[in-house]
Amino acid sequence: MTDMSTMNRRSFLKRSALAGGVAGTGALAAPAVLAQAPIVLKMQTSWGASNIWDEFAKDYARRVEEMSGGRLKIDVLPAGAVVSAFQVMDAVNDGVLDASHSVCAYWYGKNKAASLFGTGPVFGGSATTMLSWFYAGGGDELFRELTQDVMGLDVVGFLGFPMFAQPFGWFKGEVNTVADLQGFKYRTVGLAADLMAKMGMSVAQLPGGELVPAMERGVIDAFEFNNPSSDKDFGAQDVAKNYYLASYHQASESFEFLFNRPFFEDLDPDLQAILRYGVEAASTANTAKAMDRYSADLQWLQDEAGVTVHRTSKEILDAQLKAWDELIPELEQDAFMKKCLDSQRAWVERVTFFEVMNSPDYTLAYDHYFPGRLKL
Repeated sequence: MTDMSTMNRRSFLKRSALAGGVAGTGALAAPAVLAQAPIVLKMQTSWGASNIWDEFAKDYARRVEEMSGGRLKIDVLPAGAVVSAFQVMDAVNDGVLDASHSVCAYWYGKNKAASLFGTGPVFGGSATTMLSWFYAGGGDELFRELTQDVMGLDVVGFLGFPMFAQPFGWFKGEVNTVADLQGFKYRTVGLAADLMAKMGMSVAQLPGGELVPAMERGVIDAFEFNNPSSDKDFGAQDVAKNYYLASYHQASESFEFLFNRPFFEDLDPDLQAILRYGVEAASTANTAKAMDRYSADLQWLQDEAGVTVHRTSKEILDAQLKAWDELIPELEQDAFMKKCLDSQRAWVERVTFFEVMNSPDYTLAYDHYFPGRLKL
């Protein structure tokens, strides 16, 4: 059949349908087809309502609703609305929540392998590299194996938004050597807690909303959360004035979008696809917003809040890599974790070789056009 024949057939069917509709107007007192009520998902985040990450979750919800033509609606709730920030996985598994927006490291206490999907050894790969491993290098199947087979959970999960490497964090004084860190009470999460313990710090794993009060009470001496915008909103600048960027402790994390599996599998295939691919759409939107807001808020912290921004010293970065070297053999005693780490190493060795060899020196270019801005 030619394109013209197809068009004529469609026109004929359309005209017939319209004619039938006009002819039957008097006989029908109500529309023949009623609008379908939206399916509402209850999604809780691990973030406070004022955190930029709560906006990120709502950006995802808006895209899902628009792509589904209103058939899906996500009710985004902040941390604590139903369960605490660290309990969202349990709530999704139990069906108390339909979905969650969090990070895998928050259920590290259930299985340390959780950290390999965001806060594990970097091996030289960025968050973009490791998110690519999830989708193209077999990471998604390993995540399914961990959650469904190893842990027996009724969840389906996707990762999205490759986060910028997380700052080393907030300190009251300068820290330039490993000796400066000894005995610090420091907040982080996931395997980063094990890493920092090997570097001589005692570690508390706390949700973001508890960080500044804990610093004020002396429960912790220093902390990291994730980014300048969230840190600013927490009021980090009110309890510390030294902000250290660049670290290997959490350099490859992404958000975790988790769904109750019976709920997810009961949806029509097109709605499942919208939830799945909406994560990819949100990744792009989140990255654009993060680049804008993180950089602007970092500038505000420097110019308006009196914060001194440092780049973490090479000595400390080298020590972090050596601490990972000590930690990895311990992790590999677990067969599943070894399988994940082997997969990640193979991916990074091949992919990052291309990335590094192919990338021009952006620092050189930046310094050329904005001389004196960088203090490395």
